[in-house]
Amino acid sequence: MTLDIALKYILWVCIGGLLVSKLSTRRHIDVLGNRRERWSIPALLLFLAPLIYWCGTRSFGFGDTYAYKTMYLDAPSSLSGVVAFANTYSKDQFFYGSAAVIKCLITENPRTYFLIIAAFQLLCLGFIYRKYSRNLWISIFLFVASTDYIVWMFNGMRQFLAATICFTALPFIVKKKYIPAILLILLGSLMHKTALLLLPVTFIVQGKAWNKKTLLIILGTVLAVAFVGEFTSLLDSMLQETQYENVVTDWTEGKDDGTNTLRVLIYAVPTVIALIYKRTIQDSDNTLINICVNMSIISTAVYVVSMFTSGIFIGRLPIYMSLYNYILLPWELRHCFQKSSRLFVTASMCLIYFLFYCYSYM
Repeated sequence: MTLDIALKYILWVCIGGLLVSKLSTRRHIDVLGNRRERWSIPALLLFLAPLIYWCGTRSFGFGDTYAYKTMYLDAPSSLSGVVAFANTYSKDQFFYGSAAVIKCLITENPRTYFLIIAAFQLLCLGFIYRKYSRNLWISIFLFVASTDYIVWMFNGMRQFLAATICFTALPFIVKKKYIPAILLILLGSLMHKTALLLLPVTFIVQGKAWNKKTLLIILGTVLAVAFVGEFTSLLDSMLQETQYENVVTDWTEGKDDGTNTLRVLIYAVPTVIALIYKRTIQDSDNTLINICVNMSIISTAVYVVSMFTSGIFIGRLPIYMSLYNYILLPWELRHCFQKSSRLFVTASMCLIYFLFYCYSYM
């Protein structure tokens, strides 16, 4: 993707999003027992509509898009052939079966299919951020400026579909309603098996920010980096007899040199702020923010491991946790900085993310 095309997306978020934010009416909704002022739903839809359209109408030659287009065109046009079609794939058959159902019941046009998937993904994110984020505009800005919008919605569509389904479990995770949360995670895993990572994570993130469970994650990260050879061998053994049994060989033989350090630093920003202002976060004792901080810690830990192993495999796992950063960072900007410096810090953060976005597509 060229920079001039990529700039169109971020400029809409910066300019269009701010205009929508200023012109839209506000609604008061219940957020964890408190009445909070939030964007109206029409304003949210207006803000997201161009992003949905651009993703759905992306070039068929971009990333994995051509493969998904071919899959969709090969899918049967009759419901009687859906099961047989799904079984032609060795993994995540539910994703391919659901695509075939959409083709049979809604449209045979792959372009419309991509629009449907894009709308589902962004609406899942949008409604969660609308409810739980202190600043919806900053949340969507961070999602786009971090390159998640292009990297995941234009390319890693299947795994991101799983991630957004799992993300909708947040209301249940916060209220410790584990059965519906687990059911949503299991539904996500039908799209991409890596979503199963969230099953233990759902329990690890409960409790105070920086609790003993997350500190053990940090310790495990240090050991994995210090003994990366042994970690790689152990991972290879664990993945035997699974659909990912060849990934270690693939990344070592393919000279996958891990996730870019700058990208890891960008994704670590909310975690670093949470560490610096640990006392502020602990004093607030906000259940939602405690969960987001712990998700951010785990996300950063996995990203650090991916720097020394594989950006293609390990580096794709944090997406299940890093989406929580875009709730955490707006809260940190609001609560961890004095009013006199908040505007400067927010503007500096936006500039840094904007420069990182431009750098990624130069």
